[in-house]
Amino acid sequence: MKVAVVGVTGLVGTRMVEVLQERHFPVSEFIPVASEKSKGKKVLFGGKEYPVVTGDEAVAMKPDLALFSAGAEISRELAPKFAAAGCRVVDNSSCWRMDPTKKLVVPEINARVLTEEDFIIANPNCSTIQMLLPLAPLHKRFTIKRIVVSTYQSVTGSGTPAMNQMQAEREGLRWGEYPAFYHYPIDQNIIPHIDDFLDNGYTKEEMKMVNETHKILDDYSIGVCPTAARVPVLGGHSESINLEFAKEFDLDEVRSILSETEGVVVQDDPSTNVYPMPLYSLGKDAVFVGRIRRDPSVQSGLNFWCVSDNIRKGAATNAVQIAEVLLNKGWLK
Repeated sequence: MKVAVVGVTGLVGTRMVEVLQERHFPVSEFIPVASEKSKGKKVLFGGKEYPVVTGDEAVAMKPDLALFSAGAEISRELAPKFAAAGCRVVDNSSCWRMDPTKKLVVPEINARVLTEEDFIIANPNCSTIQMLLPLAPLHKRFTIKRIVVSTYQSVTGSGTPAMNQMQAEREGLRWGEYPAFYHYPIDQNIIPHIDDFLDNGYTKEEMKMVNETHKILDDYSIGVCPTAARVPVLGGHSESINLEFAKEFDLDEVRSILSETEGVVVQDDPSTNVYPMPLYSLGKDAVFVGRIRRDPSVQSGLNFWCVSDNIRKGAATNAVQIAEVLLNKGWLK
């Protein structure tokens, strides 16, 4: 089938190309899509070079599937054009996530919501994906009343300009001597500010975790209190997660449930210093959990630490997994 990757030259787009090949997704013709300034550049896929085309040129080529990672503005403009041409779109931007007519999908959790009529499907925020993968089975068993989550997010989540900023700082350049993506230096620093601030004092990034959790789990009664911070790390995102359940739980059962959850790897042996760390999540598709322990300050409370490569499972891999669901259901031909 014809497969397009929109935003192919970006950090996530590049990873989408890799994941499609790694997972042996059936591609007969690859269509790399980027802005006008990248037109004509060559992208290697399956041992063959393909020239980059513009969005409108790609629509005219009538792909069967398009994976988008080019930002909300481009998605808003181009995704409907691809869909109107009969192409299934999986979009990694925030554009369609809270649209009530579009599905927001983590395949291991809610692939069941997809129908043959869905032509634009939203990929959730990276922090939401890694949090909900272990939370979904725990919610099913014990019913989550409240989530308090603090994220420690890699600069890779901001793309190449942020990575370049941190590299410049590590090379000793002074503030003002290099293009800065953030409002402040990031190396040797933590910035408690991801995306724009809203009137309620939370950022858009934080509210994404609230709203997307409700939509994906289809439960709007869950309280969600997030704090998102950017840290000088090139690996994955880390999250400290505190849960309050409606039902009492047993720690051994929690560990058993998490160990049996598809896509989750338990690394939890403090006696031998085994716990998840972002450096070791890089390039992997799993969500790693550890430091699993009770919260003694509240009835039926649980704490754990959660790490995942935000560019892989948090973006590219989840998008390709959605495409695999469409393929397995016979909706991609």
